[in-house]
Amino acid sequence: MRPIAIISALFFLICVPGFGQIDIEAIQKVLNTFIYGTTYNYPDSVSSTFYPDTRMFLYNGSDTAFVMSSEQYASGYGRRTPGTQNSRISKILDVELVRDVAYAKLQVDIPPYGNRYTDLLLMKRIKGKWKIVAKATSAGPIPSRPSVPKKEVVLTGLNKPWSIAFLSEEEVIIAEKDGDLIKTNLHTKRREVIKGLPDDVARAVLIDTVKHTNGVFPAAAHGKTLSYNAGWFQVLLDPDFENNHYIYISYAAENKQKQSATKVIRGVLRGNALSKVETLFEAAPYSHGLFHYGGGMIFGHDGKLYIATGERNFYEHLNPKLPFAQDVSDRRGKIFRLNPDGSIPDDNPNFGSDAVSGLYSLGIRAAQGMTIDTRTGKIWFSEHGTIQGDELNILEAGANYGWPNRTTGGYRTKNYKPAEVEGALYKDPIHFWENTVAPTGLVFYSGTEFPEWRNSFIVPGLSKGSLWRVATENDQVISSEELFMNDRVRLRKAALSPAGKLYLLTDEEDGQLIRVINQNR
Repeated sequence: MRPIAIISALFFLICVPGFGQIDIEAIQKVLNTFIYGTTYNYPDSVSSTFYPDTRMFLYNGSDTAFVMSSEQYASGYGRRTPGTQNSRISKILDVELVRDVAYAKLQVDIPPYGNRYTDLLLMKRIKGKWKIVAKATSAGPIPSRPSVPKKEVVLTGLNKPWSIAFLSEEEVIIAEKDGDLIKTNLHTKRREVIKGLPDDVARAVLIDTVKHTNGVFPAAAHGKTLSYNAGWFQVLLDPDFENNHYIYISYAAENKQKQSATKVIRGVLRGNALSKVETLFEAAPYSHGLFHYGGGMIFGHDGKLYIATGERNFYEHLNPKLPFAQDVSDRRGKIFRLNPDGSIPDDNPNFGSDAVSGLYSLGIRAAQGMTIDTRTGKIWFSEHGTIQGDELNILEAGANYGWPNRTTGGYRTKNYKPAEVEGALYKDPIHFWENTVAPTGLVFYSGTEFPEWRNSFIVPGLSKGSLWRVATENDQVISSEELFMNDRVRLRKAALSPAGKLYLLTDEEDGQLIRVINQNR
């Protein structure tokens, strides 16, 4: 798993000229490792940041000394499963560098204790490596100041942006559904179109409903040139991107007959050029209609690539007797699990000899968003209904999520009733909305800017432009609230930067990248 720095502010005061970026980066790396280890229970990571047998003075609520060695301190983070997120909310407040000595000040909120801790760290460069050589901690109550979210526009002029991948805190790749893949610096605003992409991406077509089976396109589309759901979808970095430079892209690919299907490629990104492009997955058969491709992707904590495909129907009556999403021999309406190179993991569930390779779960209508609950490592995904029926689900091996045989909503085809599938066991959603949300690219919030939002899912929606915060405990929804009710805009994606900053992509021809800031910070 690629480490995520839990940092919202970092200020360096360099007191002596001559110490450059290399020292700053080395100090930052040590502090990031310390924060990461203490947040996700990696004792070896915590221990590696200290000089052996470093003494520290921890807070104990009195004016007596509570002394512990660095080895004892690190071992305290071995009581839980490595990778399990605890309740620490950490950030770096200040660093002061004087020759080969540095002083760092960290703020750590632990809401269950109601305390805000201040860690004062003394660091020294020893044999070319920066180490923590002393630590002292004080504490006081966490200030009770409610968060006040505000939208701040970072970029405009994006052509229906679908997804974003962070190369760093400042540099991103944005996939425009109806445009390009662009690499952008959020500070300078400079944009570069990524070259070397395949030329088979599905685009707008002139629609003649007479030429197609009834329902492939809605009647109102006749004579219009439209792209509907087609285009570029998810852009995703390889977990080892810093070394192998692989990026993964899902999109709607078309053939010479203007039929289309969900496709996933990967390639090596250097500068603004993609090379060594290879197809990893193709949800054939290709078919007419420009709807419900799915396209959501994520790498799990197991290092495997998970891909969602849509069932591709606009109207439900276009399904055969055994609906596409229920047919294990059909790639539509499923979630797949692959190795990063496209091969099939040996421990995938067995759906029988007729099943398509890589199948992990079925009964999906159109899943565009996937995210990981960092407390548990479980993958959650959003699911589009037709008329209501929008859901949040937890991904499980071999699970059948029911579509179209089970739904919390209705059907677009009147009086549609799918035939029962013999022996099928359906999994109920964790959460569904009574109204239509059209949920898209959700994210699990683990940032520090909005402390009361931690351990919640931020779920954007296309319908009415709603944005939801869904709080959970023990894999159950305990509350949900709509954000920005008086400032709605169609939203395609929510994402966190490496430092935990929250961003949104709007689904518009003049699309925006928006940062959500806390006015009370």
